[in-house]
Amino acid sequence: MILYDPQHQFTLLEFGIQIPVMNSRASRTFQNLTSHPLLGPRITDWHQHRDGNHLSIEDLERVHDPAYVRKLFSPGLEEEIMKTFELVDSRGSYNRYDPRQATRPLTELFDRILDRASGTVQCCRAALEKNFCFYFGGGMHHAQKNFGKGFCIVNDVVLAVRKLQAENSIRSAWIIDIDAHKGDGTAALTQGDDTVVTLSAHMATGWPLDGPSHDEHGRLNPSFIPSDIDIPVAAGQEHLYVKKLADGLRQLESYPRADIAVVLSGSDPYEKDALPSTAPLRLSLEQLFERDRLVYRFLKERRIPRAYLMAGGYGDYSWQVYTQFLQWALVDHMGLQ
Repeated sequence: MILYDPQHQFTLLEFGIQIPVMNSRASRTFQNLTSHPLLGPRITDWHQHRDGNHLSIEDLERVHDPAYVRKLFSPGLEEEIMKTFELVDSRGSYNRYDPRQATRPLTELFDRILDRASGTVQCCRAALEKNFCFYFGGGMHHAQKNFGKGFCIVNDVVLAVRKLQAENSIRSAWIIDIDAHKGDGTAALTQGDDTVVTLSAHMATGWPLDGPSHDEHGRLNPSFIPSDIDIPVAAGQEHLYVKKLADGLRQLESYPRADIAVVLSGSDPYEKDALPSTAPLRLSLEQLFERDRLVYRFLKERRIPRAYLMAGGYGDYSWQVYTQFLQWALVDHMGLQ
């Protein structure tokens, strides 16, 4: 199943934000799926539109501090967006942001974020029903309990898991994060909870691990809270990435089988990714295809429903990563070989 509304916008330029998130990562992927000789004629069997459902305040407060949630629905929202998207640098100058180019107010971005987060819930529901769903959105894994970070103002991954748990749709989940950056918010928000197991394969150095591990009061920086399974990959170790990931997946087998796996299938480890902070990890298209088939087969063999999220991917080439995987995965899932 592919969860995608072709009317949805991914670019942030209409808000004056110049972070290189392109519509093409979804639109070109979808175009390539519809033109595939086996998948194109079967589009009604695999394409699903958004259902229009929304998250409630109660949903948000299961994961985030109520005071933070209130701020997101107050005049303080714009300040939180500015901080979360790093739109002002340490000197007080605009960073990757030009409000003169905006055609929509910055606060309207929050409506889009909540809509995207509700799509993650729908993706998980579809995965539970169909065993596999890939959502063209989601993966806001840096948001912490009481603040946003790294372009993530709420953590849709944990929001979806908590909502499904509250409804008794699932008891347990595995979160497999193969985005370039450590899934720091997800690890912190689920720390000590044996119903959620987190695995993160990420750059060993660089953001979000480039700051101090503790503040001036000796408190741990939440970005340094470990996942249940962390797989740091140093620059120059790209040839070891798939082996390290395979070792990490084997460690998952020491945990009870999950009711669902949420996979943050970021394309930003790609060597052609356009976000500067992804530079320490430069995987080839072939290595990413090997990565994605490894995770898919691992979960399929264990009959664990699989909810995939696009997560990070920047610039003009990220669609290549999603296209090669989804053409293969949908053909396999639908038994079209």
